[in-house]
Amino acid sequence: MTIAQPPSNVSGASVHPMLYDSYQAVAETSLPTRLFASYAEKLLKLWDPGAFSPPFERMAAYYELVTMAGFTHSRPDFDIETIQSSTHLHRIDQTVVDATPFCDLLKFSKQRVTGEPKVLLIAPMSGHFATLLRNTVRTLLQDHEVYITDWKNVRSVALADGVFDLDAFVEHIIGFIRHLGEQSHVIAVCQPTVAALAACALLAKMKDPCQPASLTLMAGPIDTRVNPTKVNDLANDKPIEWFAKNLIGVIPDRLVGGGRRVYPGFLQIAAFMSMNVERHSKSFVDMFKHRIEGDFEKADAIKAFYREYFAIMDLSAEFYLETIEQVFQKAALPQGKLTFKGDQVDPGAIRRTFLLTVEGERDDICAAGQTLAAQDLCAGLKPYMKSHHLQPGVGHYGVFSGRRWETQIYPVVRNHIQSSL
Repeated sequence: MTIAQPPSNVSGASVHPMLYDSYQAVAETSLPTRLFASYAEKLLKLWDPGAFSPPFERMAAYYELVTMAGFTHSRPDFDIETIQSSTHLHRIDQTVVDATPFCDLLKFSKQRVTGEPKVLLIAPMSGHFATLLRNTVRTLLQDHEVYITDWKNVRSVALADGVFDLDAFVEHIIGFIRHLGEQSHVIAVCQPTVAALAACALLAKMKDPCQPASLTLMAGPIDTRVNPTKVNDLANDKPIEWFAKNLIGVIPDRLVGGGRRVYPGFLQIAAFMSMNVERHSKSFVDMFKHRIEGDFEKADAIKAFYREYFAIMDLSAEFYLETIEQVFQKAALPQGKLTFKGDQVDPGAIRRTFLLTVEGERDDICAAGQTLAAQDLCAGLKPYMKSHHLQPGVGHYGVFSGRRWETQIYPVVRNHIQSSL
């Protein structure tokens, strides 16, 4: 796959060359302290597990907090080794079946099981790794062969490998759909719903035989003018020039991606956490209390969540700025103004792909109605080929992870895929 070139409107944007250097210096300075705390915690737990006294428990819990007081830029493991279907416990194979400098296409399949529907799960590129969809993958594996876009952290992609912008994102999706071949199914979660819909529209316009049999858009910003959220308001509060000037940094030369312009992951996670400071603070206090009270299951659950949450990735400046401008500020897709390499993207061209939109009633990131907007845009689909599911009682993450996803939303998605075969 070729990678699109940077658009002229952002290629010369101002940056803060020291922004990333300052962060990296602090991260590297604090690393020895966190490593010491990690080793100390392990030594205390090994001291005498059978007679672990309260003072040592409390000290180990403190060290645990210190260990977690920082970010990592490496993708966690998916840790999907087995899956329980309705009748059997299956071992899972995980392989890289296609790759570009910016993304690996991972395939998850049950050993000795063939012929299941192929599902391309498009993970968000929004500051976290694709492992954020671990639960989504695990659930889909019950009945499907699952492929997921494992986006790479651009701070680890050499500048010589080119740029990554919104066109490149769409181009990756088109390439991966073609890799799966005919009668595949696409599921996009959150931010990539716009690119996924664009990719399907472009394939339809080209009358490509690999047009997906079904497309599921989950909790995504198809039309951010509908029920604007705090996230939407923040994106529209400043002109795009402000974002380019104040939120873009440069990867330090000593890293693999040295010289690459990025929206740093540490800024993204800080923005997310600032929206719920009290809740995050309480979570760490609760983890400490659960640990010293011996409620290890609850403490481990909180720790596992934040290990994933604090695994951050940087976003290419070109991709980030275009997404802010085209998706959130201009709502280019619903207004018929989104283009791919200069050609207009028209969802009305889609006629063969069954469409399902899924939203959460309490979603404060992509509010109800924003994803539903895709239904009107796909005017070329017959009514029976379009369906919508609004899940009561869930927020953004509950749409694709957790109990209601597994028991109430997934059956709808599974039936949608089956009905398109």
